[in-house]
Amino acid sequence: MGEVASNPEKNDRKFALPVDSEHKATEFRLFSVATPHMRAFHLSWISFFACFVSTFAAPPLIPIIRDNLNLTATDIGNAGIAAVSGAVFARVAMGTACDLFGPRLASSSLILLTAPAVFLSAIANSPAAFLMVRFFTGFSLATFVSTQFWMSSMFSPTVVGTANGLSGGWGNLGGGATQLIMPLVFSLIHSSIGSTKFTAWRIAFFIPALFQTLSAYAIFFLGQDMPDGNYVRLEKSGEKHKDNFSQVFYHAITNYRGWILALTYGYCFGVELTIDNIIAQYFYDRFDVNLHTAGIIAASFGLANLFSRPGGGMLSDFVARRFGMRGRLWTLWVVQMVGGLLCLLLGKIGSLSGSVAVMLVFSVFVQAACGLTFGVVPFVSRRSLGVISGMTGGGGNVGAVLTQVIFFRGSRYSTEEGISLMGVMIMCCTLVIMLIYFPQWGGLFCGPRKGVTEEDYYLSEWSAAEKEQGFHKMSMKFSENSRRERGRKGAAAPVQSDPPTIV
Repeated sequence: MGEVASNPEKNDRKFALPVDSEHKATEFRLFSVATPHMRAFHLSWISFFACFVSTFAAPPLIPIIRDNLNLTATDIGNAGIAAVSGAVFARVAMGTACDLFGPRLASSSLILLTAPAVFLSAIANSPAAFLMVRFFTGFSLATFVSTQFWMSSMFSPTVVGTANGLSGGWGNLGGGATQLIMPLVFSLIHSSIGSTKFTAWRIAFFIPALFQTLSAYAIFFLGQDMPDGNYVRLEKSGEKHKDNFSQVFYHAITNYRGWILALTYGYCFGVELTIDNIIAQYFYDRFDVNLHTAGIIAASFGLANLFSRPGGGMLSDFVARRFGMRGRLWTLWVVQMVGGLLCLLLGKIGSLSGSVAVMLVFSVFVQAACGLTFGVVPFVSRRSLGVISGMTGGGGNVGAVLTQVIFFRGSRYSTEEGISLMGVMIMCCTLVIMLIYFPQWGGLFCGPRKGVTEEDYYLSEWSAAEKEQGFHKMSMKFSENSRRERGRKGAAAPVQSDPPTIV
């Protein structure tokens, strides 16, 4: 990254959007495709959308696939778990890859490498083969991490929640869209071409596979890692130093805030993944609706991401303008708690109309909590942003795996009992947000520590030797741009000049 620009007008001439000292956009213009900020936004959400469509292409067709491959309830449960478990470690690895190689190369590589698994879904001929293709396709969900990292690299703290919420939410929209797309494609192939049901579902998988492949090439050829260029060019020019993997990883895993957010994200995004896997079959079996109707109901849950997750990100930025980081944390805690209560109620309601209504309200709260979470994540660490994002994202997949193993695998619990117990888990895991504390900003119940500044917090990730070589300059700029997280009252407080300490 280059030096702090001393001439704001020069920055305005260089970029289509107004930028801060890191050249991150300070405004978010949804209908713009300006390079590099808004182009990165549109490439990120479209590619993540494609990966979601691929990963959850099977659930809406499960009644057909089940009959073709003779799948048992346990086989279906295992395949659903496999689809989200593969991304657990892939997300942590993706975060590290983003820190070291940049989001453009990391994202396009993973999308392209997982596309063959989607194509191979068409030739699955046994429960084991079906499980394997779902497992490897699920790796593509790790692109969520590169999406959030990319937005955090392109947009200023004042709008980063909005950018993260929209890119993640519109990507997650693929989980709902595929509930409509796959049954429609299947019906067209089955009726128009005249293929048998057992052939039509196989041909249908070529649509998400091609979409995913094209998105990988679009990112590679049209995307850009940072506002000032790609990692390779910036490292060669000396504007950005190539960081040390061990230091990046160390500062991530020793920051307890990242672990707490990974846990809480496991019970907002993890719950969303679980619902994507079970909801169509739940309505099909419990309320005896047809496949098309079950798909529409299930799609409505995922399609709420059009506004719910982005709304969470926007809400995070909105409350931060007045209340700072403490406002972000309080809003996350309240919204996720309400989501847990609604999930508990969803499993208790026995009527079709009542279940649909509660599910729709529940979808808004649980998805908004996801957006609110990634309104906080960019501030946990500047140096290890990718790994922290990966840990949090991976926590979402861990939550999905554990929930499905405990409540939706086998016949120990009915699906409606599992949904209610999942709501209890959400509320219990949300309590730990009370433990998150930023010394420069405070937490839910405590204010900031006297005399501690943003520079103290972010520069503590760099050694004295690294500072002498100027490696800490990006963190210094980020510290300056993060002072608004003090809230309206604290933003005008004088900046301490004490040397940074480890906090």
